[in-house]
Amino acid sequence: MNQVKQDSPIELLKEYPFPALVLDSANRIKEWGMYFDPLMENDGDTTVTEQFDEWQFLDNNRLAAAKLRDKRYLFLLMKRSDDDNRLYIGSETQFLDDLLVDAHESDKLNRALDAIIESSYDGIYITDQQGTTLYTNSAIERITGIPKEYYIGKSVDQLIKRGILNASVTHKVVKLRRTVSVVQDNFAGKETLITGSPVFNEAGEIEQVVTNIRDLSDLNELMHELTKANELNHQYKQEIEKLRKITSQDGVVFVSDKMKTIYEIAERISDIDATVLILGETGVGKDVLARNIYNRSIRSKKGDFIKINCGAIPADLLESELFGYEGGAFTGANQKGKPGMFEMAESGILFLDEVGELPLQLQVKLLRALQEREIQRIGGTKPKKIDVRIIAATNRNLSEMVKSGDFREDLFYRLNVIPITIPPLRERREDILALTDLFLKKSNEQYKFSKEIDSRLKEYFFQHDWPGNVRELINIVERLVVLTDHSLLTMNDLPEEYQPENRNQANYNSSLTLKAAVERAEKEILTKAAQTYQTTYEIAAALDSSQATIVRKLKKYRLKVSEKT
Repeated sequence: MNQVKQDSPIELLKEYPFPALVLDSANRIKEWGMYFDPLMENDGDTTVTEQFDEWQFLDNNRLAAAKLRDKRYLFLLMKRSDDDNRLYIGSETQFLDDLLVDAHESDKLNRALDAIIESSYDGIYITDQQGTTLYTNSAIERITGIPKEYYIGKSVDQLIKRGILNASVTHKVVKLRRTVSVVQDNFAGKETLITGSPVFNEAGEIEQVVTNIRDLSDLNELMHELTKANELNHQYKQEIEKLRKITSQDGVVFVSDKMKTIYEIAERISDIDATVLILGETGVGKDVLARNIYNRSIRSKKGDFIKINCGAIPADLLESELFGYEGGAFTGANQKGKPGMFEMAESGILFLDEVGELPLQLQVKLLRALQEREIQRIGGTKPKKIDVRIIAATNRNLSEMVKSGDFREDLFYRLNVIPITIPPLRERREDILALTDLFLKKSNEQYKFSKEIDSRLKEYFFQHDWPGNVRELINIVERLVVLTDHSLLTMNDLPEEYQPENRNQANYNSSLTLKAAVERAEKEILTKAAQTYQTTYEIAAALDSSQATIVRKLKKYRLKVSEKT
């Protein structure tokens, strides 16, 4: 050790047989007492953080908490020399660990309590027994519009004087020594329920008052919304009853008796090999019904469902698509030949969509295939037996086409063994909302949305005639889901071509009487006038009426106008 001055911290250290250290300005250990001789591992200049397992200065370096080899110490600064060497005298303590744990747990508990109070939707306001604010949460800012920091340290008397509070619940709690509740309007004009509760100490004295402030305007709004919901409840009951009756067949939903009858027929004929002719407007779901028949049939386990659109393939290619061709049958043909749709549908079902578009020359060959149950490829010399069930569909009137010579009569009767006509949506409106919900659900799942349709838009869907039928309904629902940027779809989201030509006229229905229509128009005109003019005299002049009549009409329709005096 270096030579030191008499009475310096290092010299004084020799007099102490208990934990003691001398540190320089850089917190290096200059010397230690005999207590640490068996514990210290390094005789050179090392810092306390290097020598001790834990070291923490407290109270501006006047105290230090340390740990060395599982022992806890508390050091006190006893002397500081001119060269800034400091003598720390310590004591081994067993309760320091427990004290630190308790402090940690206390801090954790305080944070949890702060979080609970802060997360409360109601305003929480804590004062001492004199009414001085100790703590409040952020909810009070929403209720009063004043930052919560403003309240800290202010008494309730000051807040009453400044008009923020009407009366002090705190004083009532202190006086009555029990929980007190009052309803009052705050300075922001909001109706609030204020409940104060006393907090007693061990001597039974009120130590603090905890006040809960609930904004009743929110509850009133909820009550208003609940009333509106109840008003809609009756309207939805009928819809719910309809939804309960919804039938689902292979992803198809329907409510109407007409569609139930059609799908019951489809079930009965599913394993009968007679030809089916499905009639109906474009988009009513003819191909869906055809596939439903296939899915229910034994043929679905033996063969495929093959669909060909007779109106989408050029006439010169349609024959080869239906019946196939032999190798080298014509220029550009596959040298190995190619099977047609009839062969591909072997043991299954061939669905001839838009069969009314078949050219006359192909109608003859199709008739033979149906009658003889055999086909012959283009360029082939031998007929081939087939086991195929035919389902045809068209949106055209085949009977009229037979009369005009555009469709063979014998083929018509061969196809028209089991005719099924699917009605358009305008003739089965009961199905519209069920289908709308189905398509909305599918679009939400496909595009990862959770959108809904409001009641007015559903009513529009129900009343719309849907010239494109189910296909058009699918299109508009998917378009609304994809193009709108909000979760609730409304009338405003409809494309321009679907918007009613006159919104005001769209609100009228066929059951509206002349008197009701006149009153509605009269009320609408007076409402706009009351918003435009300041007095009933101005309104009377603008509408070329008497002031007395205007007053009477405004009273009738419960309209108000702010008159200047």
